Amino acid sequence: MPVDFTASPVQVARALIGAVLLVEGVGGVIVETEAYDDTDPASHSIGGPTARNRSMFGPPGHAYVYRSYGLHWCLNFVCREAGRGAAVLIRAIEPVQGVEQMRERRGIDDERLLCAGPGRLAQALGITDQHDGLPLGLPPFELRPASGASEVQAGRRVGISKAIDLPWRFGLARSKFISRPFSAPQPR
Repeated sequence: MPVDFTASPVQVARALIGAVLLVEGVGGVIVETEAYDDTDPASHSIGGPTARNRSMFGPPGHAYVYRSYGLHWCLNFVCREAGRGAAVLIRAIEPVQGVEQMRERRGIDDERLLCAGPGRLAQALGITDQHDGLPLGLPPFELRPASGASEVQAGRRVGISKAIDLPWRFGLARSKFISRPFSAPQPR
């Protein structure tokens, strides 16, 4: 069943675990996500639309790409209705297709570290600002729904200083490809 991008970011973040993401044929299984809502003080959308976050307020099912700390691109999937400013950060994937190309882009061999973290993931997939605002249902993106039910764990988001207690980070249970361990198993 395809992901319903008009749902809440928490629902979308959970539903994306186990889905397959490819960018120009390179990618793998989504194993970690984080939700950001328009009422969330940690969200880029909290202050309203800007040049940087404009795509986050666009139609659901599109990419929102931003530069983190001026260093790394980060890939998000816009959700809810247009104008709400809600998205899901794609934190990690298990590399499956185009692994050699990912290794070249990242300059490392360790498959576990190729896409473990949003900056690493974007570099491995070749994500840049040119992907910002593009629809996820058309090339260069390909998004396939999870092939079956996945055991998902939930926990606190990482790398933020506001709303840190919200359990809006989701991961594939027992995956060795997530960016950081969850503090305690919390099946959802």
